[in-house]
Amino acid sequence: MKEKKNTKILFISQEIFPYLPESEIAKQGRYLPQAMQERGKETRTFMPKFGSVNERRNQLHEVIRLSGMNLIINDTDHPLIIKVASIQSARLQIYFIDNEDFFQRKETIADESGVEFEDNDERTIFFIRGVMETVKKLRWTPDIIHCQGWMTALAPLYIKKAFSDDPFFKKSKVVYSLFEDEFKRPFREIFTDYLQMEGIQDEDLKSIKGKEINFEALSKLAIDFSDGVIQSSKKVNQEVLNYVKEKKVKFLPYVKNEDYADDYIQFYNSL
Repeated sequence: MKEKKNTKILFISQEIFPYLPESEIAKQGRYLPQAMQERGKETRTFMPKFGSVNERRNQLHEVIRLSGMNLIINDTDHPLIIKVASIQSARLQIYFIDNEDFFQRKETIADESGVEFEDNDERTIFFIRGVMETVKKLRWTPDIIHCQGWMTALAPLYIKKAFSDDPFFKKSKVVYSLFEDEFKRPFREIFTDYLQMEGIQDEDLKSIKGKEINFEALSKLAIDFSDGVIQSSKKVNQEVLNYVKEKKVKFLPYVKNEDYADDYIQFYNSL
């Protein structure tokens, strides 16, 4: 069988350096797309426009033709604002998902005293749906969609269910990276109601319905709808790792060497 050559890769990242401090996710969010472009791939990269991202210093500007749509979550309209910036040295363009209700506060996922925001569940939904709608507006069809960080955990569900018939995502393969990035505050019980949209059935949410929606539960939901899972941190939640084995999802164990991009390409091509 001829190995599939994936040329268009969409990266959905929770954090990207230098817009946020260096972390495992932020570094991979920054260097993996560059490595893919250097290997001849076409990429698009998205992250949330957290309030701590300095717009002036990083020269973010709004893309008017992509902004202006409203996303409805819990019967409330939330305007979707798209901003863009470039990492000149890497010839990398980063798209930011912004909204006044969700991303204007100064911190990322927790307030200054370390208490995680109660609406992180809605922020996650808004971020992922915002990415999906923007990719459609860009009229760009990704072969691979690589999700990095728990705030991207809903992407596999949306791609495989809510957007499964959409020509832009119909043939996309979804890869979910597992990091050591657990959140502490479980999502609210009403979260499963917020998730409801055309294409998503109760059956699809059975792994989280009526259960505490903590890091493990959210990760398992991502794994349920992913074509492949990559262990991107040396140490990740063991319960989640066991679940990958149990579900028999295609899996790439932790790659020790600095230059992991070639292993990732091979993994993409195997899906």
